[in-house]
Amino acid sequence: MSGDCFIDHRALDFNAVVAVTYDVEQSFCYEYETPIRDLRHRLVVVPRDEHGDQRRLSQQLSVTPDARARSDRDAFGNDIVDFAVSHVERSIRFTLNSRVVRDRRFGPHRVDPAQLADPALRGIRRLIRLDAGLRDAGAEIRALYPRPAERAEAIVRFVHREMIYTKAVTDIFTTASVAFSMRRGVCQDYAHVTIALARACGLTARYVSGHLLGEGATHAWVEFLIPHQSGDAHVAAFDPTTGRPTDWRYVVVAVGRDYEDVAPSSGVFTGAPTGRLGALQTVRIIAVTLAA
Repeated sequence: MSGDCFIDHRALDFNAVVAVTYDVEQSFCYEYETPIRDLRHRLVVVPRDEHGDQRRLSQQLSVTPDARARSDRDAFGNDIVDFAVSHVERSIRFTLNSRVVRDRRFGPHRVDPAQLADPALRGIRRLIRLDAGLRDAGAEIRALYPRPAERAEAIVRFVHREMIYTKAVTDIFTTASVAFSMRRGVCQDYAHVTIALARACGLTARYVSGHLLGEGATHAWVEFLIPHQSGDAHVAAFDPTTGRPTDWRYVVVAVGRDYEDVAPSSGVFTGAPTGRLGALQTVRIIAVTLAA
């Protein structure tokens, strides 16, 4: 099924879907009241080249006014683009156009079992540091669910049940312990609390930044790395904000330890500390392959 028009995901029976192709459009526009200089900006917005059943087909990233860019990959395999701009008169805009396909025929998502003990995914981090409340909650879950896969699902159900989605009570600096103590936050906080509880429960988990169809902003969820009988580690993706496993509505951009690793747009500059950020994103389905 394909055509010139975009396909409404709400009308699809995803149980019959074999593959989905997505168009991703995203922009960030920074406006300043006075000129700034020495801007150093970092973008983590290009979908991963390959991730589980997902593949990036194309991508074009531009900046207006024109500026030199340097592309690289971080330790987690994410595409990072750094811009250096000596002078910005009033505004600067970053625009991404990308095409991505997800295809169940690429098989289950498994990774090297060495990642289960990866120090990067088990070390202490400010945003997901454990406190007494998180340790106690994790101990209860671990006692009830001895099997790793069941324990991961229990953590997600617990976070979804305990937390209340609330905007404007947290920010990008809010830790998992603070969000959990309030039982409030947004998708980023849900993900941080989930990862912190995974640590308390002896599980390996990582933060995922990406897109959820129907939302106008980037989304965050979690991937657990679960030991598999094949000898590999099985990747189990859950969205604690919705309390469910992820599905065809999700497109992965980057993975890391927490938000600080994969913040979509960040930077520093010299100038007056006043400005305004405008961000837009659209993710659409442009083609679907259905089972015969």
